[in-house]
Amino acid sequence: MLLLFLQAVILIPVTLLPILNPLATAPIYASLLGNISNKAQARIARQVAINCWFLLIAAIFIGSHVLNFFGISLPIVRVAGGIIVAAAGWGLLGNKGTDEIQTQVASKVTVNADADWSDEEYKMRSFYPVTFPLTVGPGTIAASIALGANAPTRLLDWMRSMGSAALGSLLTALVIYLCYRNAHRLVNALGRLGTLVLLRLSAFILLCIGIEIFWHGIMGLLKESGIAVG
Repeated sequence: MLLLFLQAVILIPVTLLPILNPLATAPIYASLLGNISNKAQARIARQVAINCWFLLIAAIFIGSHVLNFFGISLPIVRVAGGIIVAAAGWGLLGNKGTDEIQTQVASKVTVNADADWSDEEYKMRSFYPVTFPLTVGPGTIAASIALGANAPTRLLDWMRSMGSAALGSLLTALVIYLCYRNAHRLVNALGRLGTLVLLRLSAFILLCIGIEIFWHGIMGLLKESGIAVG
C-alpha cells in the first residue's frame, strides 16, 4: 500500500515537470523580474511556488468537474492549450529582442524598486505573467486535469489519491522554487550569449510541446467522433 502511494506521489512531478520545464524557463523568469534585490527574488520565487501548487491542486481536484459543468471535453482543452503554448513558443523563438512583456516589466523595475512593495504587490507580480502562463500554462493544466480525471469513488481510496496528488504537487512546486530562486545565478553563470542560446532552445521546446499537446487533442476529438481508433 505504501509503495502504491509513493508511486502515485512520484507520478505527479514525473508527468508535469517535463511540461513545466522550470529550469529552461528560469532565464525568462529572471528577465521578467528585472534587477531586484536578493530578498525580493526569494520572496517572489516562494510566492510563485505557492501559486503553482494551488493551481495544480485545483486542476487535479476539480478541473474535470468544471469541464463537465460547462460541457467542455478534455481534448478541447488540449487543442486550445496546445495552440496557446505553441503560439507562446513561436513568439519567443522569433523574438529579435526584448518582448513586450519584458519591456513593460523592466521599465517599472529598478534596483531598489522592491523596497516599498506591499504583500498585495508581491502577490500580483508573482502571478501574471510569471505563474500563469509562463510556469503553469494551458498544457500543464490539461495534463493535471487528466491526472485527476480518474479519481476513485470510494472515500478511503479517494482520500489516499488526493493525498498523493497534494504531496506530488508539493514536490513539483519545490522544484519550481529551487529553479526560480537560483534563476539570476543561472543567468549570471551562463552569461549573455549562454542565456540567449538557452532562451531560444527553451522557446523551441515550448513550441514542440504545444504542437504535441495540440496533436493529442486532435486525436482525442477524432476518437470521440469515431473517425480514429486506438
